[in-house]
Amino acid sequence: MQKTITFCIVLLSLVHVSGQNLTGKQLLQKSIEYHDPQGKWPTFKGGLHLLETRPDGPDRKTHVHLNNKTAYFELIQHRDENELVHVLENGQCFQLLNKSRNISEEERKQHQLNCDRTYLLRNYYLYLWGLPMKLKDPGTKVHDEVGKTEFQGKQVLSLKVTYDETVGKDTWYFYFNPGNYALTGYRFFHDESQNDGEYITLEGEKTIKGIRFPQTRSWYYNADDKLLGTDSLK
Repeated sequence: MQKTITFCIVLLSLVHVSGQNLTGKQLLQKSIEYHDPQGKWPTFKGGLHLLETRPDGPDRKTHVHLNNKTAYFELIQHRDENELVHVLENGQCFQLLNKSRNISEEERKQHQLNCDRTYLLRNYYLYLWGLPMKLKDPGTKVHDEVGKTEFQGKQVLSLKVTYDETVGKDTWYFYFNPGNYALTGYRFFHDESQNDGEYITLEGEKTIKGIRFPQTRSWYYNADDKLLGTDSLK
């Protein structure tokens, strides 16, 4: 009898790990607990130093400085011989070109130094580097069903996410390691029936201020697996 009870406990544990007993929100919470075990993301203050490579262009160094508690965002990029800076601070936005705010209209157009661009970059970097924690933001619809599929040759748990129309129109699928619930990759579609959009693979980890960030993120087209770029955390 004791052996039978022990076997049943082990079997239930395996079923639980496989994701069959998890709702979408429960899976998301477990992944957040893995990546941000101390709940530091809402008040995270620190820097992310990236090397961004693209097949059709030169490598670029990007430095992102965040204070999520005060909504401070600073992005510094080195392109060719120029240093481009975008800042959001106390609800105000400004840009620097080679450490100067004195930027001509021609230079602003050439380097896309404007507030629309600053907000776009803030949203882009906060979303990608804030995953999976950002999936708890308002307007995010985490679907209940947890699937099992293969991603990059590995068996993973999958989670479908859509958004309120005011937030976004793409359909996303996030993939998790069934053992520790680490985020292993994701893909999105503008129109899933057309197999458009992209997928992103994650490799390695780097812990900063208690948060486990992916070390390397690579982007590919869904349609033909063409590499679009790789971002590496240094």
